[in-house]
Amino acid sequence: MTELHPMIEPLAFLLGTWSGEGVGEYPTIETFPYLETVTFDHVGKPYFSYVQRTTRPDGTPTHGEVGFWRLPAPNDVELVMVHPFGATEMAVGSLSGSTIDLHSESVVSTPTAKIVSAIERTISVDGDVLRYTVRMAAVGQPMTHHLAAELRRC
Repeated sequence: MTELHPMIEPLAFLLGTWSGEGVGEYPTIETFPYLETVTFDHVGKPYFSYVQRTTRPDGTPTHGEVGFWRLPAPNDVELVMVHPFGATEMAVGSLSGSTIDLHSESVVSTPTAKIVSAIERTISVDGDVLRYTVRMAAVGQPMTHHLAAELRRC
């Protein structure tokens, strides 16, 4: 096994694969349930790779994200994420114990992507349970709750 880079040791509580259920909502869509699997991994460098996949409860794919998590200073988290609807998200935030709060510094979209102005994420891990919420300002709506899920380490 590759040794964990010391700069990202404080994020070690994220490592592994997590699966569970969530609920999404937004003013412009109907509320929906989803299943999710997330994997945080490393290759010995000062970052984690991140792969996320969601499906409807019947197994139909709905979303995916890939990205990288960095910890440039002991309590400072940086995230670079690519979304399949045509956007990249660059976020910064803080680490406090096993809770991470992030807010986007920029969200850049392709010409045909829906307009997302800002994203905020809160992630908290308690043992083998990861809970998160995502808030989003998009398609003319102000910052509003969008997603909440509870995942368990596999």
